[in-house]
Amino acid sequence: MELRDYLNTTFPGLILKPSLYNQWDIGLHFEFAQGMYQFNDDNTLNLDMFNRVYNQALAIFHYLFSDQDEIFLVTNIYHLKCLKDRTNPIKVYQRSIKNKNLKFNIRQTTLPFVFDDEEDTDEYYTSQFFLKCNKSDIRYLLLIKAACNEDFPLKPKFGGRNGSYYPDVFFINASKNIIFFIYDDRGCEVIANNKETIRPLYNQYKYWLSEYDKEKIERLFH
Repeated sequence: MELRDYLNTTFPGLILKPSLYNQWDIGLHFEFAQGMYQFNDDNTLNLDMFNRVYNQALAIFHYLFSDQDEIFLVTNIYHLKCLKDRTNPIKVYQRSIKNKNLKFNIRQTTLPFVFDDEEDTDEYYTSQFFLKCNKSDIRYLLLIKAACNEDFPLKPKFGGRNGSYYPDVFFINASKNIIFFIYDDRGCEVIANNKETIRPLYNQYKYWLSEYDKEKIERLFH
Protein backbone atom coordinates (compact mmCIF):
# COMPACT_ATOMS: atom_id res chain seq x y z
CA MET A 1 0.00 0.00 0.00
CA GLU A 2 1.26 3.49 -0.86
CA LEU A 3 1.50 6.19 1.78
CA ARG A 4 -1.45 8.24 0.51
CA ASP A 5 -3.73 5.19 0.36
CA TYR A 6 -2.65 4.18 3.84
CA LEU A 7 -3.32 7.62 5.34
CA ASN A 8 -6.67 8.00 3.59
CA THR A 9 -7.79 4.62 4.89
CA THR A 10 -6.34 4.70 8.41
CA PHE A 11 -6.27 8.41 9.26
CA PRO A 12 -8.92 9.95 6.96
CA GLY A 13 -8.73 13.71 6.72
CA LEU A 14 -5.35 13.95 8.45
CA ILE A 15 -2.71 16.27 6.98
CA LEU A 16 0.78 15.06 7.73
CA LYS A 17 2.21 18.18 9.35
CA PRO A 18 3.09 19.45 12.84
CA SER A 19 0.22 19.60 15.35
CA LEU A 20 -1.04 16.13 14.51
CA TYR A 21 -2.45 15.98 18.02
CA ASN A 22 -4.78 18.90 17.31
CA GLN A 23 -6.13 17.21 14.17
CA TRP A 24 -6.91 13.81 15.67
CA ASP A 25 -9.03 12.75 18.64
CA ILE A 26 -6.80 9.88 19.79
CA GLY A 27 -3.34 11.00 20.76
CA LEU A 28 -0.67 11.87 23.29
CA HIS A 29 1.39 15.03 23.65
CA PHE A 30 4.63 14.62 25.56
CA GLU A 31 6.87 17.37 26.91
CA PHE A 32 10.58 16.58 27.03
CA ALA A 33 12.96 17.46 29.89
CA GLN A 34 10.33 19.13 32.02
CA GLY A 35 11.83 21.72 34.36
CA MET A 36 15.12 21.89 32.43
CA TYR A 37 16.27 24.67 30.11
CA GLN A 38 18.24 24.75 26.87
CA PHE A 39 20.89 27.11 28.26
CA ASN A 40 23.01 27.21 31.40
CA ASP A 41 23.43 30.33 33.50
CA ASP A 42 26.58 31.23 31.51
CA ASN A 43 24.56 31.05 28.25
CA THR A 44 26.23 27.81 27.09
CA LEU A 45 24.04 24.98 25.82
CA ASN A 46 22.75 22.71 28.55
CA LEU A 47 23.91 19.37 27.14
CA ASP A 48 22.44 17.51 30.11
CA MET A 49 19.03 18.74 29.03
CA PHE A 50 19.57 17.64 25.43
CA ASN A 51 20.73 14.19 26.54
CA ARG A 52 17.57 13.94 28.62
CA VAL A 53 15.51 14.92 25.55
CA TYR A 54 17.25 12.31 23.35
CA ASN A 55 16.72 9.57 25.93
CA GLN A 56 13.03 10.35 26.35
CA ALA A 57 12.39 10.49 22.60
CA LEU A 58 14.28 7.23 22.09
CA ALA A 59 12.35 5.51 24.90
CA ILE A 60 9.04 6.46 23.27
CA PHE A 61 10.28 5.32 19.86
CA HIS A 62 11.32 1.90 21.20
CA TYR A 63 7.97 1.54 22.95
CA LEU A 64 6.08 2.21 19.72
CA PHE A 65 8.20 0.38 17.14
CA SER A 66 9.31 -3.25 17.22
CA ASP A 67 11.76 -4.90 14.85
CA GLN A 68 8.94 -6.60 12.94
CA ASP A 69 6.82 -3.51 12.32
CA GLU A 70 6.44 -2.01 8.87
CA ILE A 71 7.40 1.66 8.90
CA PHE A 72 6.81 4.60 6.63
CA LEU A 73 9.64 7.09 7.12
CA VAL A 74 8.17 10.34 5.80
CA THR A 75 9.91 13.67 5.25
CA ASN A 76 8.25 16.97 4.40
CA ILE A 77 10.61 19.47 2.79
CA TYR A 78 9.30 23.00 2.28
CA HIS A 79 10.54 24.88 -0.78
CA LEU A 80 10.33 28.46 -1.90
CA LYS A 81 8.79 28.40 -5.37
CA CYS A 82 11.13 31.11 -6.64
CA LEU A 83 14.36 29.21 -5.88
CA LYS A 84 15.96 26.85 -8.35
CA ASP A 85 18.33 25.36 -5.77
CA ARG A 86 16.28 22.80 -3.87
CA THR A 87 17.05 21.03 -0.63
CA ASN A 88 18.28 17.57 -1.59
CA PRO A 89 15.91 15.02 -0.04
CA ILE A 90 18.58 12.36 -0.08
CA LYS A 91 20.50 14.37 2.52
CA VAL A 92 17.80 13.52 5.03
CA TYR A 93 18.12 9.83 4.20
CA GLN A 94 21.69 9.21 3.12
CA ARG A 95 23.19 8.91 6.60
CA SER A 96 20.09 7.44 8.20
CA ILE A 97 19.58 4.43 5.91
CA LYS A 98 21.76 1.42 6.70
CA ASN A 99 20.94 -0.47 3.50
CA LYS A 100 21.98 1.98 0.77
CA ASN A 101 19.98 0.07 -1.84
CA LEU A 102 16.82 1.26 -0.10
CA LYS A 103 17.41 4.81 -1.27
CA PHE A 104 16.17 3.67 -4.69
CA ASN A 105 12.81 2.93 -3.05
CA ILE A 106 12.25 6.51 -1.90
CA ARG A 107 9.06 7.94 -3.33
CA GLN A 108 8.13 11.59 -3.77
CA THR A 109 5.01 13.67 -4.26
CA THR A 110 4.44 17.42 -4.51
CA LEU A 111 1.81 18.96 -2.24
CA PRO A 112 0.56 22.45 -1.41
CA PHE A 113 2.30 24.24 1.44
CA VAL A 114 0.92 22.50 4.54
CA PHE A 115 1.06 25.55 6.83
CA ASP A 116 -2.06 27.19 5.48
CA ASP A 117 -2.20 29.66 8.37
CA GLU A 118 1.08 31.33 7.34
CA GLU A 119 1.07 34.66 5.49
CA ASP A 120 3.46 33.44 2.75
CA THR A 121 1.50 30.28 1.88
CA ASP A 122 1.53 31.04 -1.85
CA GLU A 123 5.33 31.36 -1.91
CA TYR A 124 6.05 27.78 -0.79
CA TYR A 125 5.17 24.23 -1.69
CA THR A 126 5.79 20.88 0.03
CA SER A 127 7.87 18.01 -1.31
CA GLN A 128 6.92 14.88 0.57
CA PHE A 129 9.24 11.88 0.45
CA PHE A 130 8.61 8.49 2.00
CA LEU A 131 10.37 5.18 2.36
CA LYS A 132 8.78 1.92 3.42
CA CYS A 133 11.22 0.10 5.71
CA ASN A 134 11.78 -1.66 9.02
CA LYS A 135 13.30 -0.41 12.24
CA SER A 136 16.55 -2.25 11.55
CA ASP A 137 16.92 -0.48 8.18
CA ILE A 138 17.35 3.01 9.63
CA ARG A 139 19.66 4.83 12.01
CA TYR A 140 16.74 6.05 14.07
CA LEU A 141 18.88 7.56 16.84
CA LEU A 142 20.47 9.90 14.31
CA LEU A 143 17.03 10.91 13.01
CA ILE A 144 15.68 11.44 16.51
CA LYS A 145 18.62 13.61 17.55
CA ALA A 146 18.42 15.67 14.36
CA ALA A 147 14.73 16.34 14.97
CA CYS A 148 15.49 17.46 18.53
CA ASN A 149 18.39 19.69 17.43
CA GLU A 150 16.27 21.78 15.08
CA ASP A 151 16.83 25.21 16.66
CA PHE A 152 20.35 24.77 18.02
CA PRO A 153 23.97 24.48 16.76
CA LEU A 154 24.18 20.77 17.47
CA LYS A 155 24.82 17.74 15.27
CA PRO A 156 23.33 15.70 13.71
CA LYS A 157 21.12 18.18 11.90
CA PHE A 158 18.78 18.08 8.90
CA GLY A 159 19.28 21.70 7.99
CA GLY A 160 17.13 24.26 6.26
CA ARG A 161 18.62 26.78 3.87
CA ASN A 162 17.80 29.30 1.16
CA GLY A 163 14.77 30.50 3.07
CA SER A 164 13.38 26.98 3.44
CA TYR A 165 11.68 25.75 6.57
CA TYR A 166 13.35 23.00 8.60
CA PRO A 167 12.26 19.57 7.28
CA ASP A 168 9.73 17.57 9.30
CA VAL A 169 10.22 13.82 9.73
CA PHE A 170 7.38 11.48 10.69
CA PHE A 171 7.66 7.86 11.80
CA ILE A 172 4.54 5.91 10.86
CA ASN A 173 3.99 2.41 12.23
CA ALA A 174 1.84 0.86 9.52
CA SER A 175 1.57 -2.40 11.46
CA LYS A 176 0.09 -0.77 14.59
CA ASN A 177 -1.41 2.34 12.96
CA ILE A 178 0.54 4.87 15.01
CA ILE A 179 2.24 8.13 13.96
CA PHE A 180 5.17 9.52 15.96
CA PHE A 181 6.39 13.06 15.37
CA ILE A 182 9.12 14.97 17.24
CA TYR A 183 8.55 18.66 16.60
CA ASP A 184 11.76 19.81 18.33
CA ASP A 185 13.53 19.62 21.70
CA ARG A 186 10.34 20.63 23.49
CA GLY A 187 8.35 17.49 22.81
CA CYS A 188 6.56 15.06 20.53
CA GLU A 189 3.15 13.88 19.40
CA VAL A 190 1.78 10.36 19.09
CA ILE A 191 -1.55 9.60 17.43
CA ALA A 192 -3.29 6.28 16.74
CA ASN A 193 -6.49 5.05 15.16
CA ASN A 194 -7.34 3.06 18.31
CA LYS A 195 -6.68 4.38 21.81
CA GLU A 196 -6.00 0.88 23.19
CA THR A 197 -2.93 0.72 20.95
CA ILE A 198 -1.29 3.58 22.82
CA ARG A 199 -2.78 3.01 26.27
CA PRO A 200 0.37 1.12 27.42
CA LEU A 201 2.48 4.11 26.33
CA TYR A 202 0.17 6.44 28.27
CA ASN A 203 0.42 4.25 31.38
CA GLN A 204 4.20 4.00 31.12
CA TYR A 205 5.01 7.66 30.53
CA LYS A 206 2.00 9.65 31.75
CA TYR A 207 4.31 11.77 33.92
CA TRP A 208 5.86 13.14 30.68
CA LEU A 209 2.54 14.45 29.38
CA SER A 210 2.33 18.10 28.45
CA GLU A 211 0.66 20.02 31.27
CA TYR A 212 -1.29 21.99 28.67
CA ASP A 213 -3.03 18.86 27.32
CA LYS A 214 -2.85 16.58 30.35
CA GLU A 215 -6.48 16.96 31.43
CA LYS A 216 -7.80 16.22 27.94
CA ILE A 217 -5.58 13.16 27.57
CA GLU A 218 -6.53 11.79 30.98
CA ARG A 219 -10.21 12.08 30.06
CA LEU A 220 -9.52 10.04 26.93
CA PHE A 221 -7.96 7.14 28.82
CA HIS A 222 -10.35 7.02 31.79
